[in-house]
Amino acid sequence: MPTQAKPTNREFGEYDSPFFRQVVRQFDEVKERTGVPSGALERLRYPKRAAIVTVPVRMDDGSTEVFRGYRVQHSLTSGPGKGGLRYHPSVSLPEVSALAVLMSWKCGLMDLPFGGAKGGVNCDPAVLSKLEIERTTRRFTMEILPFIGPDTDVMAPDVGTNEQVMAWIYDTYSMNVGQNVPRIVTGKSVSLYGTVGRREATGRGVVYCIEEAAKHLGMKLDGSRAVIQGFGNVGSVTAQELDSLGAKVIAVGDVGGAVCNARGLDVPGLLQHCSTHRTVRGFPGGEDLPSEDLLAQECEVLVPAALERVITADHVNRIRCRILAEAANGPMTAEADEILRERSDVFVIPDILCNAGGVTVSYFEWVQDIQMFFWDLNDVNERLRRIMTEAFHKCREYAEKERIDMRTAALVLGIRNVALEKAERGLYP
Repeated sequence: MPTQAKPTNREFGEYDSPFFRQVVRQFDEVKERTGVPSGALERLRYPKRAAIVTVPVRMDDGSTEVFRGYRVQHSLTSGPGKGGLRYHPSVSLPEVSALAVLMSWKCGLMDLPFGGAKGGVNCDPAVLSKLEIERTTRRFTMEILPFIGPDTDVMAPDVGTNEQVMAWIYDTYSMNVGQNVPRIVTGKSVSLYGTVGRREATGRGVVYCIEEAAKHLGMKLDGSRAVIQGFGNVGSVTAQELDSLGAKVIAVGDVGGAVCNARGLDVPGLLQHCSTHRTVRGFPGGEDLPSEDLLAQECEVLVPAALERVITADHVNRIRCRILAEAANGPMTAEADEILRERSDVFVIPDILCNAGGVTVSYFEWVQDIQMFFWDLNDVNERLRRIMTEAFHKCREYAEKERIDMRTAALVLGIRNVALEKAERGLYP
């Protein structure tokens, strides 16, 4: 029988969204460069598995609120699924699916024995009490129990979640299987078999990459100006690390607003202000800045550390920096990326490289939990710096050799590693 021709237009179905289309577009643009047989590549176009669950929660006033929860496993070939769990009103199946794909490429690039996964609940933790967040977390864990495990899928903190949320997942899972299983999650507190340095790992890894980029460009970080969008865990740690290197953090923004100070913001003071007011807006050590002008501030280092697709074609030409370090996942639209690619004055450190410090130290935590042998902070940071530095130069050297940009280089190297494992293992049955 003649083989049926494949349709020319692939349908995205339930995954369809601008972000998921962008991730698939990136994949399509680089897949031929990997040299991997097309059959293995085709298996990586869509997630392997997606779970959608209903999460009913008893609120403090006695009413019942029903949230929607998701856990998407893009690939499990390289090891258990690995990726964060976010609590945010915008959480949707297409969003977490796109993020799961990026996690696969990230783990592949960093040579970690994990596949890509991501999850979320479409709730707003800012308006929930601690007890309501605990009930949400435990119920979500119960609903996805058949899809997770220390060798199947391991969650970690993300937007709107933290060490406490991981502790509730750890406890709920362990109670249900009848034994203590600390490696079911990473990003736990040190007292619950977490690892030192995990909370700071993503921001610290961002700065390790910035340091290498500055060396490559012959640029001094001491005295340079930095602008950071997003002042949660990643953005705040990035600010602290840059400040410790002598850089001036001249502008910072979050969901509540933005502030600037040309002489440099007092980062410890800003952290204290945020702990009290939950936003950078109104910080007495700086002037209020319109949020739409934040990314246009002239600086040497620009760090988008918030949500995806915040840098668009409409304002990418307003960017005035030397290094753009993507601490967030997918912070730039495909159209903006194309425009920026033509500008030789901006060195982009792509997301799957730049923010890989978090998943790298999550791997350290997972390994330590398996062995029940724990490292000190110097060990963690030295290993993280070495791995981040090696990955940065691997991408840079490949980009120079092939005369391509850093994002393309990182994607090719990450996708190639994942796809080669699929090709070598074959297709069962």
